[in-house]
Amino acid sequence: MSDPAASFDSVAAGYDAARPSYPRESVDWLVGDDAEVVVDAGAGTGKFTRLLERPGRRVIAVEPSASMLAELRRALPRVEAMAGSGERMPLPDASVDVVTFAQAWHWVDADAASAEVARVLRPGGRLGLVWNLRDERVPWAHDLGTAMRADGDHFRGDVEDPAMGDAFAGPARHFVEWVRRSTTDEILADVRSRSYFPLLPSDEQEQVLRAVVEVLGRPGVSDRDGIVEVPYVTASYRYMSGRRTELTEETA
Repeated sequence: MSDPAASFDSVAAGYDAARPSYPRESVDWLVGDDAEVVVDAGAGTGKFTRLLERPGRRVIAVEPSASMLAELRRALPRVEAMAGSGERMPLPDASVDVVTFAQAWHWVDADAASAEVARVLRPGGRLGLVWNLRDERVPWAHDLGTAMRADGDHFRGDVEDPAMGDAFAGPARHFVEWVRRSTTDEILADVRSRSYFPLLPSDEQEQVLRAVVEVLGRPGVSDRDGIVEVPYVTASYRYMSGRRTELTEETA
């Protein structure tokens, strides 16, 4: 995750406000009530981490980007936060009940990260992966994703299971459909928080922003107050330690 970490350094300050949160139902399904020690790997600014907090639970955030980690520490001073990556977590063997990756597993080496997660999990522990995906079954949302040049975080009716190393067998799956009510400015802030955006020449950045505004300005996309209901599907995947296979699939 070291190279991706550097790509997020310049957008860390705006990332937390710009990105959507996650449905509570998805968090509860991934983590459960019995987890006493939970690690959020690739935690970024703590968007998902804050949802893990509850009385009596120890929450640890692991993040490779120094800028993102600084934002997380400012926002969540009660959470233990440490530098590290999905492939190298500064934690003892068999010390954790659940490890989560929110919008982060696609940045890691799946073989190395799954082996590292298996190392830190206690027997019977769980690995949870989760993504917020724009629901591009809605035509204008598909056009929004094209305008954003964000092709990797969409849902079009079918998704493949995440790449996974030999330490874990196939997952249980859980999908939640929901909408995020946003203004045009908030959606543009989301675009600016993307790791690729600062790498574009300034004229291309303006082209992207103009294309997004064009989509959002179409009849019927926003209401009379200028609010856009962006459709999402939150896709969650739960793996058990010990190479046990879960075969359930749920949709909410």
